[in-house]
Order: sequence, then C-alpha cells, then structure tokens
Amino acid sequence: MFDGYDSCSEDTSSSSSSDESEEEVAPLPSSLPIIKNNGQVYTYPDGKSGMATCEMCGMVGVRDAFYSKTKRFCSVSCSRSYSSNSKKASILARLQGKPPTKKAKVLQKQPLVAKLAAYAQYQATLQNQAKTKAAVPVEGFSWGNYINSNSFTAAPVTCFKHAPMGTCWGDIAEGVRVEVPNTDCSLPTKVFWIAGIVKLAGYNALLRYEGFENDSSLDFWCNICGSDIHPVGWCATSGKPLVPPRTIQHKYTNWKAFLVKRLTGAKTLPPDFSQKVSESMQYPFKTSMRVEVVDKTHLCRTRVAVVESVIGGRLRLVYEESEDKTDDFWCHMYSPLIHHIGWSRSIGHRFKRSDISKKQDGHFDAPPHLFMKVKEVDAAGEWFKEGMKLEAIDPLNLSAICVATIRKVLADGYLMIGIDGSEAADGSDWFCYHATSPSIFPVGFCEINMIELTPPRGYAKLPFKWFDYLRETDSIAAPVKLFNKEVPNHGFHVGMKLEAVDLMEPRLVCVATVTRIIHRLLRIHFDGWEDEYDQWVDCESPDLYPVGWCQLTGYQLQPPAPQSSRDSQSSSSKQKKKAKSQQYKGHKKMTSLQLKEELLDGEEYSFLQGASDQESNGSASYYIKQEP
Repeated sequence: MFDGYDSCSEDTSSSSSSDESEEEVAPLPSSLPIIKNNGQVYTYPDGKSGMATCEMCGMVGVRDAFYSKTKRFCSVSCSRSYSSNSKKASILARLQGKPPTKKAKVLQKQPLVAKLAAYAQYQATLQNQAKTKAAVPVEGFSWGNYINSNSFTAAPVTCFKHAPMGTCWGDIAEGVRVEVPNTDCSLPTKVFWIAGIVKLAGYNALLRYEGFENDSSLDFWCNICGSDIHPVGWCATSGKPLVPPRTIQHKYTNWKAFLVKRLTGAKTLPPDFSQKVSESMQYPFKTSMRVEVVDKTHLCRTRVAVVESVIGGRLRLVYEESEDKTDDFWCHMYSPLIHHIGWSRSIGHRFKRSDISKKQDGHFDAPPHLFMKVKEVDAAGEWFKEGMKLEAIDPLNLSAICVATIRKVLADGYLMIGIDGSEAADGSDWFCYHATSPSIFPVGFCEINMIELTPPRGYAKLPFKWFDYLRETDSIAAPVKLFNKEVPNHGFHVGMKLEAVDLMEPRLVCVATVTRIIHRLLRIHFDGWEDEYDQWVDCESPDLYPVGWCQLTGYQLQPPAPQSSRDSQSSSSKQKKKAKSQQYKGHKKMTSLQLKEELLDGEEYSFLQGASDQESNGSASYYIKQEP
C-alpha cells in the first residue's frame, strides 16, 4: 500500500586542583580614587558616585554599583523581586515555576554574583527562604496556542547544532506526512491515521489529518520527536490499524485508494528517525563526575563541582563543599564555564581550594575530551597585553556591552577582563573570556553597529568618546585583528521564537524572542518582561534551544508573564527609565574616519558598517584591514 513513498532522510584526566592555593591578583593602580562600602572597595574615575537605597530590600550602598540604569535596586535579584511583587502574577509565571528536578527549588534566587559584600547576609537569607518554600508549578502555557494566536515564527531546529537532531534534522518541513494516533475515534483500542505537517515551529508541528483538506477544525500540535510520531509505513510493518477519523469516514468508500493517490510521491520521516532522536539525546556527562566550574560568588575563580543530574545536556552541578547539595550551578555541557579537573592550574587561572581532602566515594574526574574545545591561537607574535582596552558583554548585566580592560593574560589564549569603573580592588569580579570568545569586541564595535555602549560607572565626561578616554587613562585599544571575526550562516531572523536560558538565573529556561541580530550576536528578549532584562547571546550559544526543547527533554519551561501583569506596569517607572537611558543615546557617534584615526594608532583599517538586523546573517567580518 505504501510503495512509492519518499523519505526525508538525508586520554586520562589530569590530577585534581584541590591542593592549589588561590593565586594573588595585582591591585588596581593606586592613583584612582576609591570608595569603601562595608569593607568592599570599588574604584571610580571621579570618586563622586554618591549613595542609593534599594527600593526592594532597603539596603544602602554606592549608587554606581547598583543594578540597571535607574539605580533603583542593589542587584538583579531585588530588581526582579520588586517587579514580581508589583505585577502580582510574575512569580507564578517565572520565578516560582516548577523546578527542573525535585531537588532544585525555583523561588527567590541569588544573582550570579553579588557586587557588594554588604548584601551577602541578605542573599543568604533569600537562599534559606527558598529552601523552605514550596515551588509552584506553571501550567496552562501552550506553544501551539501562543504561536497560532500571534502568527509567530519559530527558529528552525537546524539553528541549534548542540540540540537533539540539530545536525540531522534533514528535510522535515511543511507537507511531510506522518502516522499519528487517531483521537477522533470511538474504538476502544489505540488506532492511527496519517497526518500532514501544516506548520513547523522548532520541534513542534501543527498536524492535519489526511482527508480534511482545508478544514482545520481538528488540527493539533505535537512534538515531532515524540514517541507517537512515526514515518508512513510504520503501521503496516508494526501491525497497527489505520482508521480514518470519525468526522470524515463518510467522505470516501475506498480509503485505501484515496491514500495511495494522496501519498504517492509524498515525503515522510526517515525510517530510523526515532533511533536518531534517541541517539541525539544520549549525553556523555554522567552523575558523580567532577569538573571545574566558575564560582558563582566570585567570577574570578573556579571551584570543583560534581554533576548531580543531566537534563537535555544541561548539568546541575553541586559545589563539592556543599553538604546539603543546595549550593548548585546550572549550565550546558558545552558551556565555556566548565572545564576538566586541572584546567585552572594549567592556564594560571585562580582556583578555590576545596576543604575536602579527598574525593568522595563514587566521584570521579570527567575525562578532558568531553569538554568543548576552544580554537587554538598563536600568541607568539602580536597579542593581547595587560591594560589594553576593549568592549565586552558584562556577565553581571548581559544586556550591556561595556568599556573593559584586559587585566591579565593567561595561557592558551585565555584573558582575565574587568569592567571599567566597577571593579573590586582585589580583582574578585574579573571574569575569564577566551581570545576567540564572541563576547569581546574591539574598540568601536558598538558605535559601528549602532549598539549602546555602557561607559564606566561614575564617568562624568559624557557623551563618552573612546579617543578622550584612551588619552585620559593613558591606555591603548586592543588591535582589531586579534578578535574573532567569523560569522556563521546561523539562520536566525528577527522575530523568531525560541527557548532561552536566563543566564542571570541559569536554572530557568524561558519563552524568548530574537529582537536584534548584529553579525553573530543575538539580542534575546524574554517575553512578558521588560527590555532591561534582555541579554546579548552568541548565535552558537548552548543556552539557546528550539521551541519544544523543554517538552522533549522534560525540562520546566517558564512562560511569558501574564498580560495583566504587563499592563499594571507603573507609567512613572517607565518614564524614569526612558529619561535615564536617553542620557546615553545618540551622543557617542563617531565617523569611521575618526575611529580609524583616533583609535588604531596609525594602522590603516576601515570598518564595515553594521548590517541591518535582517541582513546580519551570513559569512562576513566585522572589520577589514586595508592592504598596503
């Protein structure tokens, strides 16, 4: 009956670093004014930052160290808690979502790192509260209804090479036929019928039973990688009955002839599709493996953690010293934040020595070959040097690209970077990026691509101009040619929907939208939340997933904030944010000629004007060097 159908197919670990002592970091230049706040030292170019009071917790601190442009909150956690309380429903929508595992509570959560030591006790209190409160499950959200009601488009699975089936999705598209359970049937046994894909949204497909023609009354959404979705011909080989839906049983007397006519030459899933799905969801990391991971309370160092669980390639890591296993950190197995045991010592990175003298029973070091490899670099010739200036995504505020400085050059191409104007004197908030990281950019990148550059906190000479700043700080810009300029043909477009990790709360995966594309850089907006929570993410980030990934892997998806909570937003708050942000917009523009003459110290470079959001996808470079 189904003859003629086409198919869509297409070393050992190093020794533990636990015995190492923490490496000393050179202090910042003493010539800069400093401000002390409850024992924590911060440097500011003008030394006149003033104080502020957090509207959420009431903490008093240095104003320029407060979160966001409005300076109303001391941390991301307080900002979100305040927003949640005022909206009344957003805790249910996002912060109190059902956790990915029974052991992970999702209530009040700490920010990635606290910028002021004065807030440590307050954050600890929030943690203790989170342990005792019950998580509230989030129900009622449907990707299908969300996409249908708003005519949204989802990013295709092929955009996510790290996700299941990302590299073997094949020709699955609208028009492909599959065999699915027939829900429009009164028979007591489970029967199947053939359906065609009407619309594809990530892993999710809108299906219509064969024979319904233009009638969409029984259309339904399902995950194409689900266990009940089969290629045409599966029922015949498995002895399962094909029964037409009751609604259209009267339309034809010879259904076999109808199917032969309709399905001859049609495409279906590859015969081994379910096997490929299963294989792509096998993950090499196992529970009890030991790794080195960034210390979420001090970004400048790493700690030993143990894999507690693996969900869809995402790892719940518990820091080795956590006796009750509540001090955890979530990241993907391909995250640049995790490394094999011994990595810190091998490159000269700071490392927190563990109080545990030996491995616990059953724990073992993850093999080095499991970790994501970085590109090899040649640091023998011209290379990054300490003190060079650049632009970098702030890991503590991922919506901002900031003025930054290379504070230390490590081995194997790794760099320690600090955000100008908000660094702790001991370097405890420096962070590590590889030289090929898509999160660091040459001086002038934001200007050329019309992105708002965040000047140093407390810097009074606005509008900010790189030339003036370099002269004032007696520093030079990192050479353009040292940065990663590769732009893959990623396939993303503005407006596409996806599921994205909130990197400030990395246990949360949320409904999100691509709102800007600058070459390989994506601006990710969390639906239902304000723009200040947007995050800049690389197009190949392992923290982005297709629509339907949470359903496929069993991870909890955080839905958009309810419309009612969005409407209740304070107009005065919006006006304040708008007025504040306008101080930094429209004043920093320089011409390409000015940048070339002022920043590159005589080298002849020309800048490619930033492509539009719709045209940024493709193999291109940020900059092109003029040959002599």
